[in-house]
Formats: sequence, structure tokens, C-alpha cells
Amino acid sequence: MGQKRNKGGTRTAPSGSSSRPSDAAEEALLTDQCPQPDGYFADELQCDKYYECIDGAITEKLCPDGMVFNDFSPKHEKCDLPFNIDCSQRPELQKPKPSMHCPRLNGYFSHEDPTVCDKFYYCVDGKYNMIVCPDGLVYNDKTGICTWPDEAKKKGCSSQDVFQFDCPRLNGTQAQQHPRYPDPEDCQFFYVCINGETPRRNGCKLGQVFNEHSGSCDWPRNVPECQDWYKGVLTEEQLYLLEHPTPRPRPAGSNNSNRRKKPNSPTPVEDD
Repeated sequence: MGQKRNKGGTRTAPSGSSSRPSDAAEEALLTDQCPQPDGYFADELQCDKYYECIDGAITEKLCPDGMVFNDFSPKHEKCDLPFNIDCSQRPELQKPKPSMHCPRLNGYFSHEDPTVCDKFYYCVDGKYNMIVCPDGLVYNDKTGICTWPDEAKKKGCSSQDVFQFDCPRLNGTQAQQHPRYPDPEDCQFFYVCINGETPRRNGCKLGQVFNEHSGSCDWPRNVPECQDWYKGVLTEEQLYLLEHPTPRPRPAGSNNSNRRKKPNSPTPVEDD
């Protein structure tokens, strides 16, 4: 019984028959099923199934649960994360083997609570580690990494949901491309409104606060409403040292150490 095969070498499993063929017929059948005598080939319908061909003999294989077959080259047997592979043309998958916090044994997965946007799980063989995104980012189901909320486009995790901040509406004469606004509850942070509409939260380095008048990070002494922001967190001496860091001493004899010396010109040889 023949089997479907496309130009790229992907294939479906052979269809069954009412009687088992002889050994010779079965060997001929297996040889015919391999797009090439040797190599690894994706199944046509199931993204985590593939076939190994050795001297024309075919063996059906499955990637570990949660991984899919990467068919970048018939010479390589590689299972990969779904984010890296286009499975739109072969969307079927094996039956999941879930465990605690892991819908499948391997991969990256969102938190069970859809309102928890900045936490996700990394699962290996059914054992999980919870990962927390950096401040202001959320887990992106499509890429498996932390991104800005407006890039993740996840229900319940929009920029407004996460930050509880709406960009002020400005008329055409006032509008800037990416205006900045202070975080009303934290002097160290501010919001950048992308195209005046989508907020992204950014922060100043330790010891600095956001200066709304200049639109940049500044020292607390220059921002009256935030001059005591680090009180009880940093001493006056620590703030002073952050603003006026002590220069590092140069190693002895290093005045010209960073300059490439011009090579000596060769001594001219005089004719006798």
C-alpha cells in the first residue's frame, strides 16, 4: 500500500491492510516509504512525530511530550520547542502527559491564573521551575519569553491591565511621538507612551528619580516632590557617592597604555 509524500519529504504513516504482507513484501514496502534511503523526515500531519530511515528501513518516532520535530535537515535528528517551528501545516500532536503546573512534560507554559501575567513555568520531564519576568514585562505565549504587554496581546494582560495607567489624550499641537509621564506612585519610575497611546514602564537607576520637567532621570535634589524619595533607603553619603563617584586610580605607567605606539621606522642603510 502506498503512502502520501510531498515535495519536502514529509509523509504520513502507511495505511493498514487486511492481511500482513510477507517479509519480502514488507521490506519492499518500507524501502518505498522512505523519501531517501537515510535520514530523518517529518510526519505530514503530526508535528511531534517523525521517521528515521536507515538503508531504506523506516522507524516511526515521537519527540518528548511538549517538543516538536525540527525538519531543517534530513541529516539531523532534532526535537525543538514549538515556538521555533511552524506547525501550522501539521498541527496534530501526541496525547499530553500533564503534571503539576506542566500541561505537557516539556516546554514553557503560562501561569494557571490568567490574571498573573508576569510568571510562567519552565518544565523538563514534568518537573517545573517558576520564572518571574522583569518588572513591566509579561509572559508571551507565542514566543515563550517575556515581552511588553502590548506585544504579548494576552487577554487580561494589556498595558492598562498590568500598569493601571492610561496615557493622557493630547491634541495634535501638544502630541509628541513617545511622551513620558511620571509614575504617580513611584518617583524612580516613569511611563513612555508609545505613539502617545500605549504605556511602557521604565525606571531610573538607583539613586535617581524621574524629572517630569526635563523628561529624563535626575538626582532627587533637583526634583522637589521627590527629594526625600530615598530617605531611609540610602544615606546622604551614599547618594552623594552615587552622584559623584570616586574616579578609579590609574595603574602606574598607564598614561599612554591605551594608545597604539607608532612602530619605529627602519634605519636607512647607506650605500658604500
